[in-house]
Amino acid sequence: MPRALLTASFGSSLWLALMVQSLVSSTATYKKPVSGGKRAGFLERTLILLDVHTRSPVKVLSENFLSLQLDPAIIKDGWLDFLSSRRLVTLARGLSPAYVRFGGKRSDFLRFENLKAKTRGPGPDYYLKNYEDDIVRSDIALDKMKGCRVANHPTMMLELQREKASQMHQVLLKEQQDNIYSDTTITARSLDKLYNFADCAGLQLLYSLNALQRNSDTCWNSSNALGLLKYSASKKYNMSWELGNEPNGYGDLGRRGLNGSVLAQDHQQLRNLLQSVRFYSRSALYGPNTGLPRKSHAQLLEGFLKNGGSMVDVVTWQHYYTGRRVSKVDDFLKTRLLDTLNDQITKVLKIVNTHAPGKRVWLGGFGPAWAAGTSNLSDTFAASFLWLNTLGMSALHGIDVVLRHSFFDYGFSRMVDQNFTPLPDYWLSLLFKRLVGQRVLGVQVAGLQRRPRPGRVIRDKLRIYAHCTSPRSQSYVRGSITIFIINLHRSRKKIKLAGSLRNRSVQQYLLQPLGAEGLQSRSVLLNGEPLQMVDDESLPEFRPRTLRPGRTIAMPPTSIGFYVIRNINAYACRR
Repeated sequence: MPRALLTASFGSSLWLALMVQSLVSSTATYKKPVSGGKRAGFLERTLILLDVHTRSPVKVLSENFLSLQLDPAIIKDGWLDFLSSRRLVTLARGLSPAYVRFGGKRSDFLRFENLKAKTRGPGPDYYLKNYEDDIVRSDIALDKMKGCRVANHPTMMLELQREKASQMHQVLLKEQQDNIYSDTTITARSLDKLYNFADCAGLQLLYSLNALQRNSDTCWNSSNALGLLKYSASKKYNMSWELGNEPNGYGDLGRRGLNGSVLAQDHQQLRNLLQSVRFYSRSALYGPNTGLPRKSHAQLLEGFLKNGGSMVDVVTWQHYYTGRRVSKVDDFLKTRLLDTLNDQITKVLKIVNTHAPGKRVWLGGFGPAWAAGTSNLSDTFAASFLWLNTLGMSALHGIDVVLRHSFFDYGFSRMVDQNFTPLPDYWLSLLFKRLVGQRVLGVQVAGLQRRPRPGRVIRDKLRIYAHCTSPRSQSYVRGSITIFIINLHRSRKKIKLAGSLRNRSVQQYLLQPLGAEGLQSRSVLLNGEPLQMVDDESLPEFRPRTLRPGRTIAMPPTSIGFYVIRNINAYACRR
């Protein structure tokens, strides 16, 4: 178990001893028939004691804590033209309030062009003329709408787009594999569509500007960025800004690498640019969005903060659990993989607290696997363990916002597929948004075995976090708390609520994979019922299963559970 979780304790050793003693007799008499073998019987008798510190929060997060990312690849594969889809907007709206970052590797190959008319160059053979005409007609219809502009695209039109995108995805994946990217243009109309999507969904748009446009003296060339700023200001688009994506990797792209001093100068130049455009003079600027804090990357972050930490409102960095190698399901269940995040957060916070104390920190890009993800794994239920671990661990450390790559695009790390069908990480995120609030609570756990050994039975494979219940929830009053649990064990685990939680009524939201694919399923069960959209404009209600007061929580193998203790009137959660 990560040290932060185990040290967030508050009860005395006397309290813990009394709690263990009070449960010895009941667990000693518990016997469940097993198929045989000492190990199985031992696992069945394992009982976890759980209490939550409800007096005061250990951290308070942004209301946009769980946020999203869109990759600029959606310009190349054509999906940006379909961001106005009613179904896609409904799915994104379910996760608001949140930021949506328009950024990724291709941010540094993206140029803005303020084209008055909608023009297109000659496309591949499969880019059909009638499809082009349909896009134009759809745009004209959207332009006539007032307020939020959403569309119901014809089935044939979507089928043509999927055919186009599937072929372009091979090009995008090849670029990703070779780490050689072609230039991309975002037109004024495309920017309008992007902002319309964010605005309709109730998301705040964060735009990542191209940092690789350089003058001969290697200084950042801001002329194209200024054109984008002026256009956005003329439309009164409420946006925040970043400069570049993972600057520590520019050398790998065949470009000249940047040091911390140059990176700070670039951000100073962008800050001056924002102040010169009156509408954005007070806009937020985030950065530098470095990669994992390995030695050279950490030095880049240190150099940036020493020379320009005051230029950014928030320090951002990125974390991906696995690299290019092929992964298996079991890889996503390894505790040492999950704990890499704890180590990286600790390193980043140490650097920030040394050189820019008090500065907020965001996880500005997260995915279960680097780049486009891992086929048949990064978009399945197995990836949800990594996603919830990231949310729980980041919250404990006080990481203010976590941006999930990616909400909808090519590759295998998306939350919504190209049929606009929500994948497991989407359902997990929606449940998190509805149940989990901004206030993080301390958790105390202990294990009861044949010989009580407090804290030792938990290990790393049972991860327990607690927050105040979301005040936006219409089902629960202020003062309720939400506990969420990851069970990575291949066996059932039993949890007994103790202390202030003892004999309280609990409402359970249990997530498990649906179908014979098991953990590689792309469908989810909530309390045994499949999750799916009601229609293009409606998300389902999440119906809990009520556990009677005092009942032991039984976590099935490799599952995720949310447990709401209502009417507890927790002092930390009343405000």
